Amino acid sequence: MDKIIKATAKDGMIRIIAGQTRDLVNEGVSIHNCSPVAAAALGRMLTAGALMGSTLKGSNEVLTLKIDGNGEAKGITVTAYEGGKVKGLVGNPYSNRPLNSIGKLDVGGFIGKDGDFIVIKDLGLREPYVGRVPIYTGEIAEDLAYYFTVSEQTPSAVALGVLVDKDLSIKTSGGFIIQMMPDADELLSDLITYRLQEIPSITEMLLQHGDITKVIEFIFEGMDLKILDKITPEYKCNCSRERVENALISIGKEELTKIYEEGKEEEITCDFCKTTYKFNKEDIEQLLKQAK
Repeated sequence: MDKIIKATAKDGMIRIIAGQTRDLVNEGVSIHNCSPVAAAALGRMLTAGALMGSTLKGSNEVLTLKIDGNGEAKGITVTAYEGGKVKGLVGNPYSNRPLNSIGKLDVGGFIGKDGDFIVIKDLGLREPYVGRVPIYTGEIAEDLAYYFTVSEQTPSAVALGVLVDKDLSIKTSGGFIIQMMPDADELLSDLITYRLQEIPSITEMLLQHGDITKVIEFIFEGMDLKILDKITPEYKCNCSRERVENALISIGKEELTKIYEEGKEEEITCDFCKTTYKFNKEDIEQLLKQAK
């Protein structure tokens, strides 16, 4: 079962957000019919979104992550909501490419480097916060760590991993974000860096330990780990017929009149969850009454 935990270690000097996300990644990969490398890339972005989204405090707060390089992916977008709910899409989910030089799925090549990693935080204030950094590697975890360091001035260790099985299902998926508090001892930072260099990949640890809590306990053994909170993330789209109706109304009376006069059934499919909403001539007529 998917799970995100928030924790601290060393008397609160270290902040940890970590999660296992196999079910939600499976859902997203299945919806978009992803190739193996697209599944790995989308899964990493969904995991990042779920981890960061777990810090949102209200139903009106929204977090969006975008990575758009010059690779075959044609960009990936993930939107996160309160409680670890996420949805995502990849511009070209069907493209595949050879394994990289170490025999792994070439996510970096799929994403491409000539572009930006963007974080948009809409906290219900007048203007959303937009952070933008150049793509660092295209492997996503390194790009998110680079974003935290450059845009938020918070040096962070980030791991994101997705293991795609032979049948294209997700065998395991998860990640963590580890951040030192501003008043943390420099020697402690060095110790954490050393430990993270010595541990296996996040997917290997999830397979070995079977649970993200045990993975974090392994990493922070002897460091006064305290689990503060647990939530269950999920792939969940917030589209609805009402939202689609409002979108149609917003195009204006002139455009709606053209659709009405064509007399054809209108079908609109959500990019994130592939739900299709159908509108017949009578439906369009009702929307015309509300349009300006």
